[in-house]
Amino acid sequence: MSGPSVEVRLLFVDDGAYHHETVRIPRDALDRYERLIDCVREDPEVLKRVYVDVDRLCAASVADED
Repeated sequence: MSGPSVEVRLLFVDDGAYHHETVRIPRDALDRYERLIDCVREDPEVLKRVYVDVDRLCAASVADED
């Protein structure tokens, strides 16, 4: 992945069970969307790097960075 990236925590639900995954996405992708979850679901650069089960994705948040 070229350029700066940001760590994003994704929350998925499957038959009532929740689980988290943490991924890294290009930082500039965030600027192209008003909502982070839309960026994760729709951005071509993100989708090239990360498989996202959009039917089970229910939340996305930027992970704390020190």
